[in-house]
Amino acid sequence: MSTARVDVAALVHLRTRHPEAIAEAAARRVRRPLVGASERLLIVAADHPARGALGAGGRPFAMANRADLLHRLCVALSRPGVDGVLASADVLDDLLLLGALEGKVVLASMNRGGLQGARFELDDRFTGHRPEDIARSRFDAGKLLLRIDPADPGSLTTLESAARAVDAMAERRLPLFVEPFLCRRGPDGRLRNDLSAEAVTTSLAIASGLGGSSAYTWLKVPVTENPDDMADVMATTTLPAVLLGGETGGSPQEQAAAYEKWRGALRLPTVRGLVVGRTLLYPAHGDVAAAVDTAAGLL
Repeated sequence: MSTARVDVAALVHLRTRHPEAIAEAAARRVRRPLVGASERLLIVAADHPARGALGAGGRPFAMANRADLLHRLCVALSRPGVDGVLASADVLDDLLLLGALEGKVVLASMNRGGLQGARFELDDRFTGHRPEDIARSRFDAGKLLLRIDPADPGSLTTLESAARAVDAMAERRLPLFVEPFLCRRGPDGRLRNDLSAEAVTTSLAIASGLGGSSAYTWLKVPVTENPDDMADVMATTTLPAVLLGGETGGSPQEQAAAYEKWRGALRLPTVRGLVVGRTLLYPAHGDVAAAVDTAAGLL
């Protein structure tokens, strides 16, 4: 990683003495269209900490060091082929102050209330960006997570809230990336996403039908357990989609296998790009720039 280290003292000084600097930076930020002529997107995701999910690369608190996370994000955003970032408000505010979002696509993370490991994890309330916040800050899109467990009533609250978010974003003509999963709790009480072709297909069908208009809805889709199933799965919808990178494991072999899965799915007509977080920001070999360049090469 070669860009300069983040000056935490300078950031804290601005936040302490000039909190209005965040809104001023958002107001003057140079924007760009969501997609260019190629209609391809590579977005780096960093909204995990706001859900209490701090682990990466086998280290349980890797993402807890904010200066290190911001440094990795600045490196990733500086690489050619990277279109933008997905993050919660605190991270985006820091990146605005650092000037790292100029000419980049900004996806604002909306529902972070389903904290990792909590009993209420599936009652995933919208504790992050609201549609009006996204519009006011001149950000480019929103993102929400929609996990559905038929055995958990909290899923219904999330489902209804997600539908109203789709409506509110469409009313403002703002794209919204919906990340759906069917999931269930194991005997240990832990929530696990079902990545079978049947489950992913069903989740896409549900997500595609949310709200009163799908005009501004995108899907954020995991690669299925068997990547050969992806063509049939993506035939479920005509909505544009990006692949979810997810956690790929800490070894170079596991990460290389993930790249190959993405490569195949990116050939499908519905798929328009990648949203990847920890695999790029905390790669097994430690070189963020190289990991990002490899992902960009897939597009």
